Amino acid sequence: MRKRCSLVGMPGSGKSTVGRQLARRLDVPFIDLDQRLEEVLGSTIRQYFEEQGEEAFRDREAQLLAELTAAPGDMILSTGGGAVLREENRSHLLSGGGSVMYLRATPDEIFKRIRHDKTRPLLQVANPLQRLRDLYAVRDPLYRASSHYVIETGRPMVNTLVNMIVMQLEMEQ
Repeated sequence: MRKRCSLVGMPGSGKSTVGRQLARRLDVPFIDLDQRLEEVLGSTIRQYFEEQGEEAFRDREAQLLAELTAAPGDMILSTGGGAVLREENRSHLLSGGGSVMYLRATPDEIFKRIRHDKTRPLLQVANPLQRLRDLYAVRDPLYRASSHYVIETGRPMVNTLVNMIVMQLEMEQ
């Protein structure tokens, strides 16, 4: 079975958590794009956003995503929530990211999960739930356009989501 999969979705949809478990289950490397970016940038994403701006961050994100999707071998890649905003990123994911899974969660579900998380730069606003709804309205069609499968993450436990993804990957063979 080919074991190359990319996860896309809103901030807080479970990409990193599910991705780590999936990589462990399939015994392949797990790469968290945001974590890798922080290593490359030498700062937190929030700090980089504040100092350099979102456009500079998206440039670096696109560069790293292109490198990772062009690299050979099996891997589970968890992307940042905004990675799909650029057409080039969506193209790289579909051509080199393996099976792309959209971990879909509603803004209300996400808000319940991450309302106390202060590390997410785009949610440091007066009304984070409204911000999530606005982001979702823009990004949901982009996630759908850049993925092969939509996995609903509303209620299932992480292990159940991993099982769903593994079954989807097995059916592709």
